[in-house]
Formats: sequence, structure tokens, C-alpha cells
Amino acid sequence: MLADCRRGFGVVPKQRLIASRFTNREKGVISMPLADRARPKTIDDVVGQKHLIGPGRPLRNIILSGELPNMIFYGPSGTGKTTVARMIAENAGKRLHKLNGTNASLADIKQVVGELDTIMGQNGIVLYLDEIQYLNKKQQQSLLEYIESGRITLIASTTENPYFYIYNAILSRATVFEFKSVPPQEAEAAVERGFRLVAEEQKLELTLEEGVTAHIARGCGGDVRKALNTVELCVLAAELRDGKKTVSLELAKELTQKSAMRYDRAGDEHYDLLSALQKSIRGSDENAALHYLARLLTAGDLLSPCRRLLVIAAEDIGLAYPQAIAIVKACVDAAVQLGLPEAQIPLAEAVVLLATAPKSNTANAAIQAAMADVQAGRGGTFPRCLQNKHYDGEGNEQIGQHYLYPHDFPDRYVEQQYLPDDLAGTVYYTPAQNKNEQAAKKYWDTIKSKKRG
Repeated sequence: MLADCRRGFGVVPKQRLIASRFTNREKGVISMPLADRARPKTIDDVVGQKHLIGPGRPLRNIILSGELPNMIFYGPSGTGKTTVARMIAENAGKRLHKLNGTNASLADIKQVVGELDTIMGQNGIVLYLDEIQYLNKKQQQSLLEYIESGRITLIASTTENPYFYIYNAILSRATVFEFKSVPPQEAEAAVERGFRLVAEEQKLELTLEEGVTAHIARGCGGDVRKALNTVELCVLAAELRDGKKTVSLELAKELTQKSAMRYDRAGDEHYDLLSALQKSIRGSDENAALHYLARLLTAGDLLSPCRRLLVIAAEDIGLAYPQAIAIVKACVDAAVQLGLPEAQIPLAEAVVLLATAPKSNTANAAIQAAMADVQAGRGGTFPRCLQNKHYDGEGNEQIGQHYLYPHDFPDRYVEQQYLPDDLAGTVYYTPAQNKNEQAAKKYWDTIKSKKRG
């Protein structure tokens, strides 16, 4: 394709090109996004999703069978969910009715149901509900009767986890297929197709510098729609000379510099990034941790990584390096005062420090075990020695507190019961094998064994 682009699609005078573009706009060609104009016509033209529509794969077999089960397509934007839904409806010879959950109402759903008894719905209707997570429970429930009878086949799509956002009765009647981000090497085919189509529509001789298609494919973050939008921008932004346009690599880089960002502060991607950051630090991979920090900061999210880094310092590094939380707090404070972009420097310092520090989750494990006992109702009383010393009311069989003050004893230690009676002897904390915790363990083992001796 790259060589074909360099050869171009014929030279036309500038005046003829402009006239041609106005004609196309009047026909609605130019105004329609390139992602829609370049939509694949066959299964084999769909880029990505080989795990679903590759030869012998389940969704491909369903499409070819002509039989339609209810399905939910889950995955990022621009990965082919709508395209595949259209192909499924066309192959089954059924009318496709599309609604978007962001603006659909009960009236819209009733209008679709009303078509069932008309000539348009005599073969059944495929209802494609895009962004179904935005429909409320009542709206989703209104479809159940028709889905159950088979008069409406539901294909729903969502960018959010369907098990969190879709009504259980709908889920139980549908099969979930997960669409994944399109790898750059596969997205490149869609980018090439987009350049070819724009050149044909505008009757341009279009030349691409080496690396343009590959850069756009890499920069789209697995979103083919973004890639095709960038293709159209590149052609529009390129200078026209005698009916010829050249898309330079520099122009492609300028227009795709932030296309790789896929981020929603209230969505799964937000929590996935924070989870990836923490797990990379926990796994002592500073390079991966820096990558996920960079993605968060590039999206302009400063406070979320700050908060998560403080959690990591306590949860994952903990007592193996107790000073870490103080250092990270200083880095976080500096980052908040500096703001972006300079905030990236102290935060990078905190990430590298935490990733390369020794790890211990013993404090976290200990408090979780203690919380479990409290929530189970254990240990509701106090040893008498820990109660307020004035607690010697009438009827108290054990007059006097009998508290032993450790500072009055050698090594500032004396044995006495601190846990409630029903938890006496319970061990929540077990030191990890790192020098800080082992040093503390050795110190107290020596003192306590001396007292017992």
C-alpha cells in the first residue's frame, strides 16, 4: 500500500480538485467520518480480533451460520464492535436497528418493538445497543420479553465491564465476547486502506513518507477509529500543490502525539492503570512502573498516582523500608506544589525508589487479620490491666488495675496479657525476611527470652 500511495491516484488540476470536494460534500461523502466510509465489508477485512473472528474461531462461526444468539461485545472503542454487529445482521438477513445508550429512551425502545408487527420486522430485528451501560435497569428490563421470545436479537456493546454495568437478567440471556485493542501491525492495514480511500475520493496523487502508516498505527493505542481520524487529518493538513499532497512523517507525528491515550478517570482504564502501576512496583519492575506513571501523567491525572504511591509505600514496602513512606510523602507534596509537567520528576523518583526497595506486606497482612477478628465479633472485652484505672465500681470482683508499667522494668519490658481473653495468644504479625524486620525480631527475641529465662 505504501508503494501504491507513492505512485498516487492520478493528477488533477487544483480547481478541479476543489470542485470535486464540494460535490462529494453535497453527496454526504466528505461529511461522514472516514472511519464509517472505510468500514470493512467482509469478515476478512476486519483488523484485529483474530481470537474471535479468525478461521475456526467462535464468533466467525456464528456469523457464518446465520443463526443469531444474543451477544454482548465488551472492549475498548474503535476495535470493530459495531462493524461486526452490522455484518452479523446482514448475513442473517435481518434488519439492524441501532440505538445508543447515551441518548436512548424508553420511547425509542418501544419504537423498535413496534416494528415487530410490520413488514420491516417480519424476519425479526437485530437491535444493536451501543454503550448499553448507560441504560438504566428499567430500560434494560423492557427488552427481556422480546429477547426471551426471540423476536428481538440483542447485540449490545460496552466499553465497561459488563458484569458490573449490565442487568443480570440480560447477562444470563447473552454470551459475552471480549474485543481487544488492535495490535499496531494489524491496525496498519486499516490505515493504508484509509489513505487509499481518501485519495480516491478526492482524486489526489497522494505520497506518504516512509514510516507514516506505521507511526499512525502505533500511535492510535489500538483504536482503529482514532487511526482513521488521524489519516483524514493528515490529508487535510498536508499542503496541496498541483493536485498533489505529501504526508510527511513529521506531520503524522504532530497529529498523533496524543492519540495513544485511552483514559477515562471514571472508567475501567483509570483503575487498570493504577492497578498496573501498583503491581509493577510490587513486582520490582521500575521500568514498567515508570511507563504506567507516564500514561497517568500524560492524561493530566496528578492526584490519583500521588495517592496510590502513598498506599504502595505502606502496603507493599512497609516495614522492609519504613522510611519509604516519609520520602514518598515528600515527593508527593513536592509534585502537588509544582504541578505538571514538573511534578513528573519527584513522582518518578518515588516510583523508582518504591520499585527498587525491599518489599514487605506484613503490616498490611497483620491489620487485615485483626480486622477479620473484629468484624467476626471476637475480642470485645479488655484485659483488666488495660482498662481505665478508676474502673473500680461497685460489683467489680477484681478491684485494682494490676497494670505493670514497662518503663519500670529492665529493658523496658515486662510480660502481661494485652489481648482480650478470647484472643489471648493470637499472632497477627509475622516478620518478613528483610534486615529491618529481622533486626527488630532479633532484638525482642533476645529480651523476651531473657525474661522468660
